[in-house]
Amino acid sequence: MIPNQWYPILRTKDVKRDAPTGVKRLGEELVLWRDLSGTLVCQSARCPHKGANLSDGRVVGNSLACPYHGFRYDAGGACRLIPALGTEGRIPASLRIDTYEVREKYGLVWLWWGEKREELPDIELPHELAEHPRPYETITWSRPVHYTRYIESLLEFYHVTFVHRDHWANIIDYTFMYGSWRKLWTDGRERYIAANKIVNHRVDVDGTIIRSTFDQCEEGNPSNIWHFDLIYQAPCMTHVRQGLLEVTTWLTPIDEENTQAIMRLWEYPLLKRMVPVKALRPLVLKASLQMEKYVQDQQDNDIMARQEPKVSERGVNKLIAPDEMNAKYLQMRDRLKAEARADAEARAAERAREAAADAAAPAPAAGGNGSSPTNGSSPANGTAATNGTTPGQAPAPARPEKAAARAGGVSESAP
Repeated sequence: MIPNQWYPILRTKDVKRDAPTGVKRLGEELVLWRDLSGTLVCQSARCPHKGANLSDGRVVGNSLACPYHGFRYDAGGACRLIPALGTEGRIPASLRIDTYEVREKYGLVWLWWGEKREELPDIELPHELAEHPRPYETITWSRPVHYTRYIESLLEFYHVTFVHRDHWANIIDYTFMYGSWRKLWTDGRERYIAANKIVNHRVDVDGTIIRSTFDQCEEGNPSNIWHFDLIYQAPCMTHVRQGLLEVTTWLTPIDEENTQAIMRLWEYPLLKRMVPVKALRPLVLKASLQMEKYVQDQQDNDIMARQEPKVSERGVNKLIAPDEMNAKYLQMRDRLKAEARADAEARAAERAREAAADAAAPAPAAGGNGSSPTNGSSPANGTAATNGTTPGQAPAPARPEKAAARAGGVSESAP
């Protein structure tokens, strides 16, 4: 995974208002819920008491209750009630769960996976999508493939005439997208299968966005040609526009072996004439997305599931000229991961310098107020003399490295 990025993990409508929602993303078990004001909260799903999954629990006011023993956690992750100890019981400071930064934008829930920062970057889409005027429908599903293989399958389309040709649903595609009206669309399959040469391809890189345009044509027949526009935006978005079709897909890692796809189909202009009743058009888009999920995407997945190696990276593929966008993606992925590592190392060095400076500072003079040199807590009051936490008091802030892990779970072993 590429650290220090916003990842879409769900559709906004997937998070219920009155119950927690559990997902696994980026190798972490997560629970999402809304407080009384509707604010979205995302936290680690495991109760530190005995490991129950909090997504099986209940939302109680502004807290999340564990399904096992009713421990309640607030939006900041602190345990605020242990029913077995009563309302006046002392709550150990260690009973807390990690809280993650999340935002809602563009109809999706976005998770920040990376170093904890005072100010996080905005969530932005390429202008072609941020300013897109047409309605859309969005569905989501998961596949047992690594996200790199999934992404690169949508960075070129010269595989389509070989992979997507034998299912009855493919007939619909090539009949209406490739068939000519002069032959009443009966030549669709013939033209579709013949159009597999890539010409006029161009790739441009702009920050974390890669754009590619190319034509896919029949060699020797310049009239059988189809134009494609592709966009990739780090860390996991792809967009394709070809003729009537315009689809955006986000491919977020679930873990090292599985990927969550969030696919958005934009309403094509011809649909208004085909389906004059506006209320019926979303149904057509949803049906098209279901066909994509169960037919075209499944056909791709059957290939990807048997690819070796499972993870795509520079040096493992023998790419050709039309794969330039794929190559640029792998280069960008490596660059962004290297930048994230360098940033983490710089922050760690700064913390080490601050700790060394604190250690070198002269100790304050002993006071005469009878306070303990540790924290002034009496061992008899039930409070541990090493943390100074009292009942009802929020625990001390986590160390910076722990806070960074809570913000996104970055680990050096992440792919």
